[in-house]
Amino acid sequence: MTGRLALLYHVGVIIVSAAIAATLPFTFAFLARGLLASWSVIENEKVFLVAAEIAVALVLVLALSHARTSWQNRRLSRMARTAGMVYFSSGNGVLSRRGAQRRKEQHAVMRDIMIIGSTGFRTLADPKGDLRAVIENCRTAKIMLLNPESRGAIERIRTISDHTITRESLQSQVEQTIAFLRALPAASQRVRLKFYPEPPLWKLAILGDHAWVRHYHPALDVRVLPEYVFVHSQDPRGLYTAFYQYFTTRWNDPAIPEYDLLTGELVYPDRERREVGGVLSRS
Repeated sequence: MTGRLALLYHVGVIIVSAAIAATLPFTFAFLARGLLASWSVIENEKVFLVAAEIAVALVLVLALSHARTSWQNRRLSRMARTAGMVYFSSGNGVLSRRGAQRRKEQHAVMRDIMIIGSTGFRTLADPKGDLRAVIENCRTAKIMLLNPESRGAIERIRTISDHTITRESLQSQVEQTIAFLRALPAASQRVRLKFYPEPPLWKLAILGDHAWVRHYHPALDVRVLPEYVFVHSQDPRGLYTAFYQYFTTRWNDPAIPEYDLLTGELVYPDRERREVGGVLSRS
């Protein structure tokens, strides 16, 4: 039956095509007679001719403007693909945040993930954090946060325009993040945590073969800035590899110690353990 229907379909298409082709001379002749009759009436109407000229000019302007915009968009699209960028989020709308959160969860299920942030509270500890479900369902996690007692934290507080961000608030958020990480199942085997001393530069989450990137502007809250997503590929021009190398370089820096979630001590690459003072020791 399928073969017969396909045959009938092709026969019908041929018949309709032949009928259209046969009627074309009559159709064009009819249109030509109608056009000549209309032109004989309006050829001396100056108002109509001026209006037609203006309409044609507007159509040409709009068409050329659209073509220019399309060409620029295609050029920007090629540049984004070359850089490996596959997604962009303004981060301001509710639907935009929810869509980004769903994508992060999909990319990180049972994957090894890498995260660089400030305090990690709004990202991890907050029940509405966009990486909370990610950290709960990943295979392993390497996390780097800003040391709330470092000079970098003081510099961040001094330059940011949000007056609600103080040293005490940073310390409290770090405490809550550490408490959340400790409560994760098999946290000491799955999660590794380090504290860096410099002001934050990138909010970076490498989830499998996708890198989610935001810039820490010195004077702005990172949440008001857009988020870019780069995918891993074999193209050396892509930026995923650059962000991956940035994370691994920072993670392997011998000056940055690891925080032991079980004992609350800082462990340096030479395996020397040092007790932590201040907020980290109370966490």
